[in-house]
Amino acid sequence: MLKGFKDFLMRGNVIELATAVVMGTAFTAIVTSVTKGIVEPLLAVVGTNGQLGLGVQLVAGKPATFIAVGPIISAAINFLMVATVLYFVLILPMNTLQKRFSRKKKAVPTQTELLIEIRDLLAGRNETATTDAVVDTDATEAQRRVAEMVHER
Repeated sequence: MLKGFKDFLMRGNVIELATAVVMGTAFTAIVTSVTKGIVEPLLAVVGTNGQLGLGVQLVAGKPATFIAVGPIISAAINFLMVATVLYFVLILPMNTLQKRFSRKKKAVPTQTELLIEIRDLLAGRNETATTDAVVDTDATEAQRRVAEMVHER
């Protein structure tokens, strides 16, 4: 039971999902601050809404037309901090663990490589058959390797 849970966690799907949720939340904060800092003041040119802070006043004497840049910068810094922490605390260690504990896969020959080896085997077999020579041990070894490769697939 615990082995299955460990395999589930080591697959990376849980970590990637958690990372996506946190990054999405941080990005939502950036979008929200852009909306509150730029879109709402542009809409407030018609109406009234009082916001002051770091930003630009669109219409003098009308505080509702103030474009707040401070919340946007704060959200961007927050996003970068969250992304940095997630990367160095979750993603980097997880990638290191996956590299350390992953099993090395054998290099599987391509179909072209197998066909070339079969062609060479057949050519060797034809040569030995026409010259009535003793069976070539290299050809027998190559036949064994091809049989192993075909069996592995």
